[in-house]
Amino acid sequence: MEPPSPDPSDRPTGAFKTPSLAPALALGAALGLGLLLAGFAVSKGPERFRMADRSITVKGLAERSVEADYATWTLAFRRGGNSFAEVQQSLKGDRDRVVAFLKGAGFKDDEIEVRPLEVQDLYSREYAQTNQPFRYNGNARVLVKSARVVAVAQAALATDPLVAAGVALEPGNGPWYELRGFNAVKAPLLTEATRNAREQGLRFAAEAGATLGPLRNANQGVITISGEDEGDDRASRMKRLRVVSTFEYELR
Repeated sequence: MEPPSPDPSDRPTGAFKTPSLAPALALGAALGLGLLLAGFAVSKGPERFRMADRSITVKGLAERSVEADYATWTLAFRRGGNSFAEVQQSLKGDRDRVVAFLKGAGFKDDEIEVRPLEVQDLYSREYAQTNQPFRYNGNARVLVKSARVVAVAQAALATDPLVAAGVALEPGNGPWYELRGFNAVKAPLLTEATRNAREQGLRFAAEAGATLGPLRNANQGVITISGEDEGDDRASRMKRLRVVSTFEYELR
């Protein structure tokens, strides 16, 4: 028995077609070209930036120690007692001793400032306690204001005779020193900072194979004044000046 003939309806009506690779190849070529161009642009970006803005920013540091040119010294002292008149007279005597001491140290009348005496009745204060040892408390001050800072410093270290005479000087009232001629020191300090910054710029340019061009921008910075001694800088006769200035130079 012969096998049945295949049904014509089961036969394929046309040959099977392989999908075309042309669109995929075209897409791949386009992507490759895009990546190549993007890579080229990225590689050229920093170069364009450097070429468009060839500059260098440097900082110039300058420091200098300067002696103060003005001194203020407050000699404060006190007395206590139960008689107003006695406290007042004792304070007046102490004040006369202090003034004599200062004049003996060579200070003139225009360098000595005598403040009025102050005597306080402690019992008259609100919420006063009557069990205090003294009813009256007196205070007095004599100031020295002078541009002779060395003389002030020496006198401040030689107050033993006052203590021996019974003057109760308050501790912690040493001289305060100022730098009133700051503007005279400011210009040389900034000049030094500028020179320091330019020297750094020249070294950098030489190492980079470039030439240092003109100045584009400058920031003076803040000049700080501190004492060379520890603690309050006002108590230091020697002042430390410091400035950090910023400069931007063109590179060629």
